[in-house]
Amino acid sequence: MTDRLTAREIVALVADDATFAELPDPVREPTGSAGSAPDGPLGWPGYDAARARAAERTGERESVVCGTALVEGARAVLIAFEFGFLGGSLGERTGDRLVSAYAHARAHRLPVVPLVATGGSRMQEGMLALTQLQRVARESVLTREAGLPQIAVVRDPTTGGGWATLGAGADVVLALPGAQVGFAGSRVRPADADPAAYTAEAQAAAGAVDAVVPPEELRGTLGRWLRLLTRPSTTPAAPPKPLGTGAGTGTGASTGTGPAPGPAGLPATGWDAVLRARSPERPRAGAYLDAYFTHRVAIDGDRCGGTDPQGMLCGFGDHEGRAVAYAAQTGTATRPAGYRTAARLIRLADRLGIPVLTLVDTPGAANDAEAERQGAGAAIADLFAAVAAARTPVTTLVVGEGGSGGALALAAPGNTWATPDSYFSVIAPELAAAILKRPPHEVESTADQLRVRPQDLVDLGVVRGVVGGPDRTRGDG
Repeated sequence: MTDRLTAREIVALVADDATFAELPDPVREPTGSAGSAPDGPLGWPGYDAARARAAERTGERESVVCGTALVEGARAVLIAFEFGFLGGSLGERTGDRLVSAYAHARAHRLPVVPLVATGGSRMQEGMLALTQLQRVARESVLTREAGLPQIAVVRDPTTGGGWATLGAGADVVLALPGAQVGFAGSRVRPADADPAAYTAEAQAAAGAVDAVVPPEELRGTLGRWLRLLTRPSTTPAAPPKPLGTGAGTGTGASTGTGPAPGPAGLPATGWDAVLRARSPERPRAGAYLDAYFTHRVAIDGDRCGGTDPQGMLCGFGDHEGRAVAYAAQTGTATRPAGYRTAARLIRLADRLGIPVLTLVDTPGAANDAEAERQGAGAAIADLFAAVAAARTPVTTLVVGEGGSGGALALAAPGNTWATPDSYFSVIAPELAAAILKRPPHEVESTADQLRVRPQDLVDLGVVRGVVGGPDRTRGDG
């Protein structure tokens, strides 16, 4: 369990000095309010006294403190929960404050940062408390539709409806180490439940939390996220410069020969292109992202219980003073969670008006039995749909293997480029030869027939050009 900071302490931790300005307490209509009758709307015995004790103990009038502040120079609306006030529970007055905070954010075009620590809805107000979740969900949707980001920080504990709305419903979810995070609180979950499953670290492993951030790094991390997510642009991202040498090493399938460079460093044959793309010396996604971005922050997880950190890297970065989102395959077979995470990234960038860069590099989608059980086809279909529907410009660079539909799903129609060390194919040459019942020694000639070289892809109109190549661009710009 992490140290439980009060609402004011967490605000002081993330806000620049002397910049927090609390929003005025909204005025509630007297009818049906929690304070319109003794002990609230249900007449719950002792409720008024419990509220009075909570106020005296914490110095707060409700379980949330809302205001605006600068976070490393980026202005945002902060919503800080006070767990010491009736367990940070949501009641009608809590809902009023949350609605007012979100409305203020939209009116002033500010991102929203919920700093969540709550045990759920307030029993003493019954269903009127629970329905505050619907109000919060509506405000979140309106804020999303307005193109404003929501970055949640989940603290200890974050459970119940607060996790299921303000926490897990945010665009980006950060968590403090060791925080209890889960829909079921400690007093309502099964007695034999593994407590390790209800932690920030477990939620990160399950794809529901993007990063676990130590308290001393929280302000800096939030500041980077806020700056990157609040800089829209309509200009497409430029494709990265090629990092490969243009003449990697490899082993031929049947002859044992390595790839031969063609004119101006382009592969001479289809099989040469395949070998260069598969070369272990060829730069991968991490090298391209490091060279392209001054700094970057990662999102991780498909919000459906899965991650693919070895197969897909997603996030936002700074490129020459502009924010650019990225989704990059790493050269391995992409898992369903990787496709879903990329689709999530592209839809978020689209809502915020941030251009997207995708890097294609995979022998294909993972096709084992577990991938099928995890919905590989549906995940790939969802990514195809996200790219097709994107209004923000998407730029793609094929940096290695372009293996069939598992690679094409990440490629931007009409704005895909290739490096000299890449190939793109409807199917791997070895598999094509097997399907055609050709002997192994015909794999290389099959690669030629498939026309998979970067220059072939330009001639076919599949890619716009070869970056760093000898003027290999299509005439349509």
